[in-house]
Order: sequence, then structure tokens, then C-alpha cells
Amino acid sequence: MAAIDFTDRRTALLALAGAGALATLAGCGHEEGGEDVSATEDMMREHGVLRRILVAYRETATMLRAGTRLDARAIADAADLFRQFGEEYHERRLEEEHVFPAVKKAGGAAAALIDTLVAQHRRGREINLFLIDRCRTGSIASASTEAVARAMESFARMYEIHAALEDTVVFQAWKKALSKHDLDEASEQFEAIERKQFKGDGFDMGVDRVAAIERRLGIADLARFTAPAVG
Repeated sequence: MAAIDFTDRRTALLALAGAGALATLAGCGHEEGGEDVSATEDMMREHGVLRRILVAYRETATMLRAGTRLDARAIADAADLFRQFGEEYHERRLEEEHVFPAVKKAGGAAAALIDTLVAQHRRGREINLFLIDRCRTGSIASASTEAVARAMESFARMYEIHAALEDTVVFQAWKKALSKHDLDEASEQFEAIERKQFKGDGFDMGVDRVAAIERRLGIADLARFTAPAVG
């Protein structure tokens, strides 16, 4: 920081006041409600946690078919994280209880997607329970390897388009259907649901858990996913 010339008392006071304001802003965070995160933005960043699990599923399916040794409990933990963070919280408590009914009532293209989205939620729960059952002991029976790999790939394929359409169509329609006041109330309500469900910041907990799973599976290095040169 540049030195302040305290011979000019007024300049010094203004500079110190500005520094204090910046420090206050820097100290504001999600814990104190300082982050201005709307309900739609919050759900979209929660999809980011879930998408990292989809990547883990695709990578793990490839490794299983290649005969790579890995910690199968990490797959079970990924499915359990999706169950807790994605299914029990994000899907049931936010989308199915609040977002989907409002979008259906508003009608239009987004409303036409809701029944399929709910059906995909149910199918995803079936697949994640299957993965937990087959992987929780830490090893996967050779007879189940292909079924586990196929289940992870089919889940990832389904949820990639599922989340993309929610982000770009359904959440946007929901946002348009609400007044500014109602959207602000929904943001506060969703925050309260999250903190009650997880006894803290569920998003931060989800990020930490998925990062730990990526390390256990050996896929934490972003460079691993860099596309090869063309030709």
C-alpha cells in the first residue's frame, strides 16, 4: 500500500475511511449473509457440485473397463453425496417443493419439461442406490463391473442434459414468474432450508466432499482433462 501523507489530515482521514470500507466488504461472506446470491444463482452453482460427480462417474466407468484399481468406496461416497446434496436437498426440497409447481402453474415450454424432470429424479435415485449397494464394500465384483460402469455413464448422460435444461429454461422461467420481492423471499427461504438441512453451508460442504472424492479417485488434477491437440 502506498504511504499516506498525514500532513494533510483530511486526505488521511478519507484514505483510512476508504480502507476500512474495503476491509468491511472483504470480510463479508456467506456466513453473515454478505454474499448477494439469488435463489437461481444458488441452484445453478449447486449444479456445479453435482456436475463434478458426473465427471467422476464417467472417468470411473472408463477406469473400471480398463481394469484400473481404484477405491470403490469413493464411488459409493460420490453416490451418497449426490443422494444427500442432490436428491434429498436440491431436488426434493427446492425443485420439487418450490420451483416445479410454480413453473407448471405459469405454463409454457418450461412447464412441459417438469414431468420428465421428476421422472428423471426418480430414475437417478434408483441408480445411486444401486451404485451404493455395489460399491460400499470397497471392491466391485467382477460380474458387476460392466453394470456399474454402464449405470454411471447412463446417469451422467441423463443428468447432463437434465441440469442444462433446468439452468437455461426451467430456472429462468421460474425467475420470470416471480416478482423481485418474491424472488428475494425465495432466496432467504432456500438459504434457511440449506442451513437447516446441513447444519451449516451445504454448498461449501458439498464442494469439500466432492474434492476429497476426486482426490481418492485420482482425478483431481484439472490438466488431466485438457483435450489433445487436433491432428
